[in-house]
Amino acid sequence: MELGLKNKVAFVAASSKGLGKAVALELSREGAKVVINGRYKESLEKTKQEIEQQTHQEVLAVAGDLSVAAEREQVIETILDLCKTVDILITNTGGPPTGKFETFKQEDWDKAYNLLLATVVGLINGFLPGMKEQQWGRIIAITSMAVKQPVNNLILSNSVRASVAGLLKTLSNEVGSYGITVNNVMPGYTETERLMQLMENNPSFSSAKSEVPLARFGRPEEFAAAVAFLASERASYITGISLPVDGGWIKGIF
Repeated sequence: MELGLKNKVAFVAASSKGLGKAVALELSREGAKVVINGRYKESLEKTKQEIEQQTHQEVLAVAGDLSVAAEREQVIETILDLCKTVDILITNTGGPPTGKFETFKQEDWDKAYNLLLATVVGLINGFLPGMKEQQWGRIIAITSMAVKQPVNNLILSNSVRASVAGLLKTLSNEVGSYGITVNNVMPGYTETERLMQLMENNPSFSSAKSEVPLARFGRPEEFAAAVAFLASERASYITGISLPVDGGWIKGIF
């Protein structure tokens, strides 16, 4: 299937590893001009080289911590200087610490807000004007299946990621007339370093695979394929949705 992504500029946040890296690789394979991001220049440069070797497409790498407002603004400014406009925005972050409500202080909630919500708001503020001007754009957030069905011992993630879903649904109504779609993709248990850490820190995760109807964890490339489709011309009439890529883990009908 031709997705119509050739030469589209795509910025993928937190893409030096994990799901972000998988998405950046998939978009590059489809011919998009991909800009990757991460906190650490060394690992980011390594990922840039890996993607370029596999896809034979140039990849731009812009380092910066997106949860820090000043660094986020610098990343946005650098990308706009290099690319003028971002056609496809993929927001993504690492996850906050595990724990129950009484585990955390107010500063932990503030950090979770800056990590999970402020980054999304800031990136949209930076790139939405260009999308509106050209009357085309894709905004896709990578959140978690916990948006639809909370996961035990993840109260920070469960709470703040749900607010991201609310933001996106509302925004989709506001910008649809500009040819911009806004969607949320919710990964389930996927074979990443983050999942391994969660399983080590949370004893209840030991039975996670048995909770998945497909009886296995997802692969990063399976998740990335769903994101690439939503970013494409083929998905031009899909907006405002929260799409689980979870092997059937979420038990609700809607």
